[in-house]
Amino acid sequence: MKLLVAAHASEFVAFEPDIPGFDRLLTGVGKIPAAYALTRALCEGTYDEIVVVGTAGAIDPDLEGGIYDISATIQHDVKGLDGTFGQHVWLPARVDIAPEGVVIATGDHFVDDADAVALIRGLDARMVDMESYALAWVAQQFDVPIRILRAVSDRAQDGATELWDDVVERCSHELRAKIRELYGV
Repeated sequence: MKLLVAAHASEFVAFEPDIPGFDRLLTGVGKIPAAYALTRALCEGTYDEIVVVGTAGAIDPDLEGGIYDISATIQHDVKGLDGTFGQHVWLPARVDIAPEGVVIATGDHFVDDADAVALIRGLDARMVDMESYALAWVAQQFDVPIRILRAVSDRAQDGATELWDDVVERCSHELRAKIRELYGV
């Protein structure tokens, strides 16, 4: 059995309630709700794989719209004891999950301005979201393989918050098609 995970109900809008071979988990938005919900699900059930679907802002101008596999995740809203941006005081700076794909930066705020984008790009991330780091870290603690698929919803610039509301349904349909392609269901 696989666990299909999304943070926001809008990201599941194109997914039927029952997909053969998948349980479904809606975590809530942000690192803490994501970590809590996934930890609870993994304590209550056994899964062969976690498959995360959702949206992300593209902060690399060369990154086109579409669906991307995430290869690694970092945090963009933390600083180490020495003030190093992107370094948590205890957690690893980077969680690798796949040999190929895009690096995503996770933080507990919606990135929507050029200054923040420039700072986060300095960490070598190409996308931003609010859950991937927490989900990947929890999956590794339970030794369960995780695949994170992110649909580009915006450019993480001025107005990105309003744009997300308009495009999340389209992203959900793209993600559902990708799950059919990858898993045959």
